[in-house]
Amino acid sequence: MDYGKVSLEKHAEWRGKIEIATRAPLDSAEALSLAYTPGVAAPCLEIQKDYGKSFELTRRWNTVAVITDGTAILGLGDIGPEAGMPVMEGKCALFKAFGDVDAIPLCIRSKDVDELVRTIYLISGSFGGINLEDIAAPRCFEIERRLKECCDIPVFHDDQHGTAIVVGAAMLNALRVAEKEIGEVRVVINGAGSAGIAIGRHLMGLGVRHLKMVDRCGILCEGADMNPAQAEMARLTNPEHFSGKLADALRGADVFIGVSAPHIVSREMIASMAERAIVFPMANPVPEIEPEEAKAAGALVVGTGRSDHPNQINNVLCFPGLFRGALDVRASDINEAMRMAASHALAGLILPGELSAEYILPRAFDPRVGPAVAAAVAKAARESGVARI
Repeated sequence: MDYGKVSLEKHAEWRGKIEIATRAPLDSAEALSLAYTPGVAAPCLEIQKDYGKSFELTRRWNTVAVITDGTAILGLGDIGPEAGMPVMEGKCALFKAFGDVDAIPLCIRSKDVDELVRTIYLISGSFGGINLEDIAAPRCFEIERRLKECCDIPVFHDDQHGTAIVVGAAMLNALRVAEKEIGEVRVVINGAGSAGIAIGRHLMGLGVRHLKMVDRCGILCEGADMNPAQAEMARLTNPEHFSGKLADALRGADVFIGVSAPHIVSREMIASMAERAIVFPMANPVPEIEPEEAKAAGALVVGTGRSDHPNQINNVLCFPGLFRGALDVRASDINEAMRMAASHALAGLILPGELSAEYILPRAFDPRVGPAVAAAVAKAARESGVARI
C-alpha cells in the first residue's frame, strides 16, 4: 500500500480524526436548564469556592492538551503549526483509543520560548495535563522545565520521555536475553537531540553507568562547544573524555541506540561491537541500519521504530497509560519515579517463558499495556507524593 497516498485520501474523507461528543442530555427545556443556564451557576460557584472542584464538576479531570509549535513535526522538520495539526489530531486519537483520555490538539503560532510558556500556562486551567509534542531542541528543554515550575498539572514532552520510557523497557528485556547486567554494559546513543538526551538520562536512572553520546561532530566530550542540554550530558557521561566518531564509540560497545539519521551505521560498525550486542536503530522511517544487516553483522537483539519488524519501540506503549495513571490520581507532576515505573511495568508484561530476541516488548494492540502502565504510574505517583487523590 502507498500509505501516503491512501492516508491523504482518508484525511479528506474524515475531515479530522477526532470530534466532541456531548455527555449531558439536551433533549428538553429541563435538561437544558440543568446543563446550562440557570442550573450551571451552581457548579461555577462551587469551583469559585474550591479550585479542586474544577476536576470533579467538569471534564478537566480527563482532558489533556496536545501542544506543538510545529518546529519538529515527525521527520519533516519546521513545517509550521497548521501543517502539524494532522499529527496532533492523530496523537489525540491515540490517547482516546489506548487510554480513554480526551485530548485536544493545540498548534501555537510562535517560536518564542517566553510566549509559548506564557500561552500554555494561561490555558492550563482547562486541562488535567499537558503533552508537549514535536517542539525542536534545544527550546523544548527550557519550555518543559519552565512549565513544570509554574503549572500545577503534569507537563510531559513525549518526544523526550515517552521515547525514553519505551527504550528503557526494551533495554531491560534485551539485557535479559543477552544475559548482561545494566550496570556493566557499554551504551552508545547516536543523536544528541531531545530524544537522545532524555534516553540517556532515563537509562542512567535505570542503572546504566557506561554511556557515550554521539552527535554529528562526534562523541560528546566535556569542554566542547554545544548547547546547555548537551553540555550537561557531556559532564555526566564519557568520564574518560574519549573522543572520536560513531565508529570509534561503537568499538566494543554492548548497546547501540540510534535516534539520528538513516543508514549511517555499517555492518562493520556492528561487527566491531561486543558479542551478543543489542542494537536499536530507531530513525524513522529509515533506520540507521536495516535490522537484517545488523543481525548479519552479529547483533543478537534488534529493535526499530517500525511496525513491519519485530520489537517495535513505539511511544503508544507509553503515553496513553502514563497519562491515564497520572489523571486517575490527579497528579501534579510526572516525575522520575513515575517514568521508571512505566518502564518496569512495560518490561514486566513479557513473561520469562515468552521472552526472546524477537519479543522484548508487548505489541501496540496488547490490551494489557494501558492498564499495566496506568496502575504502575498511579502507584509511583502516590508513593512519591505527587498524587492529590
